[in-house]
Amino acid sequence: MKIQKQILERLFAHAKKEAPIEACGYLAGKNGIVSISYELTNLDRSAEHFSFDPREQFATLRNARDKGLEIYATYHSHPASPARPSAEDIRLAYDPNILYVILSLADQKKDARAFKIRNQKAEPVPIEVIEHEGI
Repeated sequence: MKIQKQILERLFAHAKKEAPIEACGYLAGKNGIVSISYELTNLDRSAEHFSFDPREQFATLRNARDKGLEIYATYHSHPASPARPSAEDIRLAYDPNILYVILSLADQKKDARAFKIRNQKAEPVPIEVIEHEGI
C-alpha cells in the first residue's frame, strides 16, 4: 500500500485528537496511492472498538465516487495497544476487497500497519510512505 506522507501524518493527528477512544475513517486515492483520508465519527465512543456513523459513511463513499477516487482501506487507531488486528477487528472485517490500517499510539510511539483480512485471517501488507505526488 502506498500512502502520501502528509496523509499518514493526518491519520496520527486524528488518532491523537480522539484518544482515548479509537479514531476511524476511510482512505482513498487513485492509481494505487492513498491521497485522501476521511475522518468519521466513532459512534461507539470506545477505546476498544469503533463503528461508523452510517450517514457519514455513505456521504464519504459518495464523495469519493464523485471525485473519481477508489476506497482502498478503512483505518482505526489503537490508543493503548499494538498496531495489529484484535479478535474483534478480524471478526468484523466484512469487506475482503479493502485493506485495514491500524494506527497505534501505545508507549508514545507512532506505528501504522496494514492488513488484508479474509476468511478470519489477517495478513500483513507493507506500507510505503511516499512524498506528495500529483493525483
